[in-house]
Amino acid sequence: MISVEEALDFLLDNARGLDTEYVSLGRLSGRVCAETVHALTTQPPFPASAMDGYAIRFEDAQQGNALKVIGEAPAGKSYAGCLKKSEAVRIFTGAMIPAGADHVVIQEDVERQGADIIIREKQHQQRHIRAAGIDMQKGDILAEPGTTLHHLHGSVFAAANIPHICVYKKPRIALFSTGDELIDPGSDLEPGKIVNSNHYALTALIDHWGGIGTYLGCARDTEDDIAILYEQGRHHDVIVPVGGASVGDYDHVRSTFTQLGGNINFSKVAVKPGKPTWYGALDRTNVLGLPGNPASAIVTACLFLQPLIRALAGQTVPERKWHIGKLATDLPANGRRENYLRAVTETDRSGNILLHPAEGQDSSLLKPFLSCNALIRRKPNSEKLQAGALTEFMTLTRSS
Repeated sequence: MISVEEALDFLLDNARGLDTEYVSLGRLSGRVCAETVHALTTQPPFPASAMDGYAIRFEDAQQGNALKVIGEAPAGKSYAGCLKKSEAVRIFTGAMIPAGADHVVIQEDVERQGADIIIREKQHQQRHIRAAGIDMQKGDILAEPGTTLHHLHGSVFAAANIPHICVYKKPRIALFSTGDELIDPGSDLEPGKIVNSNHYALTALIDHWGGIGTYLGCARDTEDDIAILYEQGRHHDVIVPVGGASVGDYDHVRSTFTQLGGNINFSKVAVKPGKPTWYGALDRTNVLGLPGNPASAIVTACLFLQPLIRALAGQTVPERKWHIGKLATDLPANGRRENYLRAVTETDRSGNILLHPAEGQDSSLLKPFLSCNALIRRKPNSEKLQAGALTEFMTLTRSS
């Protein structure tokens, strides 16, 4: 068995970045930028009025002054002339400030009398003009390669006059289950059968992590059935077989993989739950085998599949940073495998995070995932911990 860190390092070292594509500004959320994005224009590109009112020279803004209105500047149409002493231009929000003006007096502060305005309120300082480039300057860097783009990037890029962005393609993840005992939800439960459930969580998580999850189906416990699904997955970036990787007489997932020419890089990880996790390559396609027990599959997907997807998608995968919380209950000493315990977090009045381990930690249990939002990390051979002790945990990814 190799350690969790060794397995993760191997996965990331062998993850090849995917090709790129251009996408429209309305489809950027969650995509990973593949280029340095520079602003193509200054924003705003000209000094603009921030209010409806009158553009004037501030030296003419004395209370009681009468100014002659010589023109109009609506948004999108500039006033071509230059203001002189005691002149004003009617202006609207977003319009270009006319030459010679350095102040906008709002319409509520003046009285209109025919072709003139009378300044009724004292003007304390130059105001209501947005300088050119206060948002961004042409050439400003707006995003770097590896940046995960969010909902608001599209508007920023649009304001910078950028029509589309080069991003990494989303990793395509092919998932399949194995087992003669598995049946679809809603089927009659015959003796010895169980409902096939893992792929619903895993495909949702894959999509949430930035990949495109495709469920290929469930293979019977024969090498021929399993080989068909491997072949269907060859044109994806990652194949994820779930189950069938232990040492039983009917576990054919790895043997079929090697018969098809696959190369296994590691076959067990010192982690609980999830020891049968394995990794290899079938030609240029990554193959990450996950255990069939539900908790094992979900936990190992969070530990290994999520960073693999991020690396393939062009993201810089940071080192894992552990949160620190206080245990709400005692924990026994840990064995020689790194252990991840499902838990619920709570924040006390002092702002401390309390960790409540789920009562059931068996790798077959799915129901704890309804409430658990954290995984407590127990290092190999760690000692017993008392309630109140500090311990490491990671947030449990849950798609929403």
